[in-house]
Amino acid sequence: MFFTKRIPPKTLAILCRQLGTMLDSGISLRKAILIATKKAMHSGTRSAMRDVADGVQEGRQIAECLRDHGEFFPALFVDMVEMSEQAGALPEVLLHLADHYENNERLKRELIQQITWPVIQLVAAILVIALLIFVLGIVSGGGQDLSHLTFGLSGASGAATWMTMTFGSLAILVFGIKFVQKQERLKQTLDPFLMKLPVLGKCLQSFGVARFSWAYYLTQQTGMPVKDSIYASTMATANGAFTGRRDDILIRLMDGDTLTEALNSVALFPEEFIEMVSVAEESGTVPEALHRMSPQFEEEAHRSLQMLSRVVSGLVWLCVAGFIITFIFKVAMWYVDMLNDAVNEAM
Repeated sequence: MFFTKRIPPKTLAILCRQLGTMLDSGISLRKAILIATKKAMHSGTRSAMRDVADGVQEGRQIAECLRDHGEFFPALFVDMVEMSEQAGALPEVLLHLADHYENNERLKRELIQQITWPVIQLVAAILVIALLIFVLGIVSGGGQDLSHLTFGLSGASGAATWMTMTFGSLAILVFGIKFVQKQERLKQTLDPFLMKLPVLGKCLQSFGVARFSWAYYLTQQTGMPVKDSIYASTMATANGAFTGRRDDILIRLMDGDTLTEALNSVALFPEEFIEMVSVAEESGTVPEALHRMSPQFEEEAHRSLQMLSRVVSGLVWLCVAGFIITFIFKVAMWYVDMLNDAVNEAM
């Protein structure tokens, strides 16, 4: 569902950190959950975790109790908790998950910071154009229609129409992106296309590879079977291009291909990544190698994100400049026509 309630990512990161730290110090699972529940700021989280604590008290597995709350907890979080509980590595995995979700929040803040200025520029341009439409409408009150200079819009009603159209389009775009993010089938159709775009594609690929590497290492540390590990790792990418090719990877593995061959077959991983996996596979250290590579690809993703921000900012400026140039050209032609009409009348 589009409006399904979920635990806030920041709250989940804090919860993982608190539980992991308390369990690592020897506090019992139920008591750790109750203590973390009292500190939770999100009311929905407090209610859900109290239910989880009651379930644990009854002797149920924590992952089973988490699944009782549907999509409130992310599937990756629940799967990792389940596997780590079976492997006896719950504190370590929870601390790794805390790092993961904290890093995601940091990336989100960086993205917001990167796009804030271009968004301000875009909003300012829309408002300036609206003001221009309004002013020309007042000028037209003298009897001359100048709406042809501003896309056929004029006066207060024209300015309102312009802002409704532009801000409405932006709102539809934002809600459309949020909707697609919650629809796995749509993501599996759209994300492969986005991966082919200049700058944006490199950014998405780097983030996807970094998260895949992190998740594969962590799931292998818990003793998860390779099939389940590939499933969890592709889910961790949050990228439909990777999740859409998951079955292809698994089929190649079941047919006897090496991990290197299976990953290389889907054409989603960069050449240097495949070569590193190949070397690590020969020495039997694939999880450790991927763990070392994850920060490298994440840093590359950060650089791509900065480049993407500059590109977006440049596109906004081009749009604004294009409008200004078009408007100046229209005004100049209008003025030339006025002069021609005056000359013709004088003759």
